[in-house]
Amino acid sequence: MKLNLIGGDWVEGSAIRQNINPSDVDDVVGEYAQADAAQARMAIDVADAAQRTWSLSGIQARSNALEFNAAELLARQQELGTLLSREEGKTLAEGIAEVVRAGQIFRFFAGETLRVCGHRLPSVRPLVDVEITREPVGVVGIITPWNFPIAIPAWKIAPALAYGNSVVFKPSDLVPGSAWALAEIISRSGIPAGVFNLVMGRGSIVGNEFVKSEKVDALSFTGSVDTGRRLAEQAARGLKKTQLEMGGKNPLIVLNDADLDIAVNCAIQGAYYSTGQRCTASSRFIVQKDIHARFVSRVRDALKALNVGHALEPETNIGPVVDAEQLRTDQDYVEIGRHEGATLAYGGELLTRRTPGYYMSPAFFTDTTPEMRIAREEIFGPVACAIAVDTYEEALDVANDSEFGLSAGICTTSLKHATHFKRQMQTGMAMVNVPTAGVDYHVPFGGTKGSSYGPREQGSYATEFFTRVKTAYTQA
Repeated sequence: MKLNLIGGDWVEGSAIRQNINPSDVDDVVGEYAQADAAQARMAIDVADAAQRTWSLSGIQARSNALEFNAAELLARQQELGTLLSREEGKTLAEGIAEVVRAGQIFRFFAGETLRVCGHRLPSVRPLVDVEITREPVGVVGIITPWNFPIAIPAWKIAPALAYGNSVVFKPSDLVPGSAWALAEIISRSGIPAGVFNLVMGRGSIVGNEFVKSEKVDALSFTGSVDTGRRLAEQAARGLKKTQLEMGGKNPLIVLNDADLDIAVNCAIQGAYYSTGQRCTASSRFIVQKDIHARFVSRVRDALKALNVGHALEPETNIGPVVDAEQLRTDQDYVEIGRHEGATLAYGGELLTRRTPGYYMSPAFFTDTTPEMRIAREEIFGPVACAIAVDTYEEALDVANDSEFGLSAGICTTSLKHATHFKRQMQTGMAMVNVPTAGVDYHVPFGGTKGSSYGPREQGSYATEFFTRVKTAYTQA
């Protein structure tokens, strides 16, 4: 059984949870300890006690620790990628790529540790100097989802440690294996005991302690909109710094002048790879009418060529849905789409494979209108719909008509429309002739509206959340 990490010690939990392979529900990936509220409080206490020592340890020590994590992740990418794919269900190629990304994130922040900048300015008062510096926030509570079980923890934990904070980390119950493997590496990186703590368990128990505790100074969460809003309300009462990444209903606009090969690739890659289980996935194809029929035909043909199967089999393009609950949700939305009058142009069926798992053919709806639930609500599965429009202006209006604002894409050869789209799209990220899903590790990530709240994640912009600004005056 894999244990929690509290104060540098591996600690048994109050319960045990089995980690099940969604490609083969008879395969138990492992058993993982579940922390209770008392253990969550213990982890917060030791993180609070250790934080100041870590913040004063020096930037080279912090950089060395992060570089250690990076090197081991990259060296073990095949092993850890296999574990990730086995517990989450994305294909082996995607699992390995995610581990590589986690390693690159740690390596980036190993460098950023040495590049924290301040400013020295003259005061408006004679003989007075002003220094503007950045300091750690303190104890950071980190709560991560199941769809990127090692990359999302990495892009929160790495900057938290780089800038001198201590961490209490709660991963998703569905994917504790990747989180535990990452925690085990961090435990050997040379950081002082208590600076990093892993407390696996229920969000209603462990996460609730993060929100309630006066010793937790900041909360970084990725997950559902409803949970994020509830956490924001609770954290505000404690005046905690809060960073939330939540849902998306991301549009891909396809104009008449688009390169159809590029457009179909953006649609398939963005909507269906990783089984559509990405907050940046394209779930609305907004297509001009002159190209609509050809686009639909090409997407249908591309979907027919995809192989849905066991995540570890080399011929698999799309793995299973993560668990039975998510599969039920996906199937419910297929029925909702049919009931609303959309045409199921392809897929949406439960599939039987060599091993028992949560398999579903990718679903593609046409004859969809912007008011339909399948065009407005986040499904978080391999389900997408096409909406026909007359003009670019109508396409932009439909794309912006959403409570979400994470990522959006356009396929066009028009510089005029591409430039206008980047300026007028109400999202945090805008993609031209590239899929809406798939972002670099060294640039900011985040959205607008109901998709994100608080400072951006990733890249040098992470300093905005994981540090505080101090202004100091000195009389010469």
